[in-house]
Amino acid sequence: MTRTGQCGVTMKQDTEHLDLLSTFHYVVAAVAALCACFPFLHLFTGIAMLSGTFDTPAASQDFPNHLFGLFFVVFAAAVILLGWAFAICVFLAGRYLRERTHYTYCLVIAGVACMFMPVGTVLGVLTIVVLQRPTVKQIFGLPEATADPT
Repeated sequence: MTRTGQCGVTMKQDTEHLDLLSTFHYVVAAVAALCACFPFLHLFTGIAMLSGTFDTPAASQDFPNHLFGLFFVVFAAAVILLGWAFAICVFLAGRYLRERTHYTYCLVIAGVACMFMPVGTVLGVLTIVVLQRPTVKQIFGLPEATADPT
């Protein structure tokens, strides 16, 4: 006899859903890490500006290329680091979903992933929907919710 939750989903289906979500978290983490590499073009351009590669006599009098190059380097490095940090967090959430640990972390990262449109939004919403099931909470070892007062 299989145990079903409130929405008619069995524990076996819940574990299958968690495994699928885990795999999709790995894929989204890889895509996010790849997207975070695009600002390397700006980073290299900023480094070239700082090193004097783009200096021309007219440009150095009108606008300081070093300041503009520093702007490129700082913001490109920040975007790269934030993108990679996001990818690592999503990867860890996928691992934790597979291990059935760190429920709150997985739920928070699902909410944060919603900002990575459109793929992260779909993944985040589906993860939140699955994690809110009482049977999934039991799989994670959380105490059962209190009885319905009505």
